[in-house]
Amino acid sequence: MAIKFQYNKTSLQQLEKNLKMRQRTLPIIKNKETALRLEVKKCKEEAVALEEKLKSQIAGYESMYALWGEFDASLVALKDVEMDVKKVAGVRVPILTNIQLEVKPFGLFSSPKWYFDGINLLQGLAKTAVEHEFVNAKLVLLEHARKKTTQKVNLFEKVQIPGFQEAVRKIKRFMEDEENLSKSSQKILKSLQEKRAAKEAEGKEAAV
Repeated sequence: MAIKFQYNKTSLQQLEKNLKMRQRTLPIIKNKETALRLEVKKCKEEAVALEEKLKSQIAGYESMYALWGEFDASLVALKDVEMDVKKVAGVRVPILTNIQLEVKPFGLFSSPKWYFDGINLLQGLAKTAVEHEFVNAKLVLLEHARKKTTQKVNLFEKVQIPGFQEAVRKIKRFMEDEENLSKSSQKILKSLQEKRAAKEAEGKEAAV
């Protein structure tokens, strides 16, 4: 990243201000990145656990496959999903608070006994599927925030801070060189003036 600057005190002060701000902010961003990494890891583990649970429930569903032809799947319906929004490591993510399932009335005596198992199984499947969707949505948001934070850390650490430091060094070196040159010029000028004064004094003495 090319830092634009001028070789003067005003530009130097502005660069030093920008540099200090980034040096102060970098540890905060790094802490956020660490927190997001942990949350992403936890979320991934939760997603894997729910996926395994879903597979297990589907296997249970398939084991009763022969009976599902007699079952009325419309008995179980997803009525409502309640959610909230929570900040996790500074990122707003959806949080599942409640799943409302509706079981329609059915003939307790005219229906097969295994209907209760079928309803429980479908309810479990529905809940796990919704939970899985929410965790995946949360994971996408956290992963996106983590990537952006990592990019910012890299930008500050590897590009902007070294860039500002180099620009500050260049201006300071230039100003030091300019000051040394000015001092040298003043010494030379003073030496010439002293020599001229000495010559003039010699000339006056010779005239006398």
